Order: sequence, then structure tokens, then C-alpha cells
Amino acid sequence: MMIVGLVIILVFGSDKLPEIVRGIAKAMNTVRNATDDIKNEISKSADEHGFSKDVKQITQQIEQVKDQIEDSGSIKRKF
Repeated sequence: MMIVGLVIILVFGSDKLPEIVRGIAKAMNTVRNATDDIKNEISKSADEHGFSKDVKQITQQIEQVKDQIEDSGSIKRKF
């Protein structure tokens, strides 16, 4: 990052640096907001179609199987 900063200072000069940093910060904020909006839309759509319930049920089943495997592993070690 320091190298990039030095290149920017050399190319644009130190007087333009705050303006460039502000522009980069605005762009990053815009991208972050767009990403959050997309995540929210996906979550909302999944909730409307009941996918989140299915995912929760599958996750619970996986955890149960995982617990059973861990329990059987400790029994084998005892023998």
C-alpha cells in the first residue's frame, strides 16, 4: 500500500492526494452498499421461497450425523 501511495504522490502530487483518497473511499462505500443490498435481496428471496428453513433443517441433520460419528469414534478408541 505504501508503494501505491508513493506512486500516487509522484504522479498526481501531494495536493491532489486528499481528493483522490476521498474518491477511493466513496467508491469503496458504494461497492459495500451495493454488496449489502445484493445480500439482503438474496436473503429476502430465500426467506420468501422457504429455502432458509430447508437450509436450517439440513444443517441440523448434518450436525446430528456429525455428533453420531464423533460418539462412535470414541467408542472404537476404548476397545
